[in-house]
Amino acid sequence: MATPRTPRAAVGAAPKTLCIDIGGTGLKLIVLDSKGEPLNERARIATPRPATPDAVLAALAPLIDAAPAFDRVSVGFPGVVKDHVVKTAPNLDEGWAGFALGAALQKKTNKPVRVLNDAGVQGYGVIAGRGTEIILTLGTGMGCAIFVNGIYVPNVELAHHPFKHGRSYEEHIGKKALEKVGKRRWNARVREVLDVLLPIFNPDVVYLGGGNAKKLKGELPELVKVTDNVAGLLGGIALWSY
Repeated sequence: MATPRTPRAAVGAAPKTLCIDIGGTGLKLIVLDSKGEPLNERARIATPRPATPDAVLAALAPLIDAAPAFDRVSVGFPGVVKDHVVKTAPNLDEGWAGFALGAALQKKTNKPVRVLNDAGVQGYGVIAGRGTEIILTLGTGMGCAIFVNGIYVPNVELAHHPFKHGRSYEEHIGKKALEKVGKRRWNARVREVLDVLLPIFNPDVVYLGGGNAKKLKGELPELVKVTDNVAGLLGGIALWSY
């Protein structure tokens, strides 16, 4: 299993970062010191349904209020994000389109906020910063992020590209597929996806994260590494270091 790395702290400062991971199934939150060490136990609650912006922010509010003091906020969001504004949220609610999540959380916390696609945040928590590195997150859907020599290629939405038998990648290996076909066949499907992606992108490393990555069994290609889901939170501190 790949160990999430602790990104370098901001130069000349020791800020505390509130890291929030918004998922289709759960909302997670932790505060990290400048070295990436947790200052509280990770808090997690189920994502409300319907997962509208108001409902999600209302669910996060008591967790934020109960968290230790922090200086800035990092958010991983499951969709396309540009300039801290949500453009798509395929596993949440259509009301997210155009929602200024960064501004809303800045108003709530009175702290600076950065928002990025959740796979990108997870990538920042594990990448070595050399060559081409790909992160696939296996959760409610399928997230994807690509880094080239440590530089993030934003909002690669591979999940919704056609893959097989009229199904998208997400429909092939997302949570609904796992529940429908069972763990054994789902494991085989994940390997099918890797067999397609590896000769296309020729990456140096592929990291598999997300809540369902722990359900993978058996050997994987040598350059494929399973990473702990906590990387989705640890990566939040790195958003301020690049």
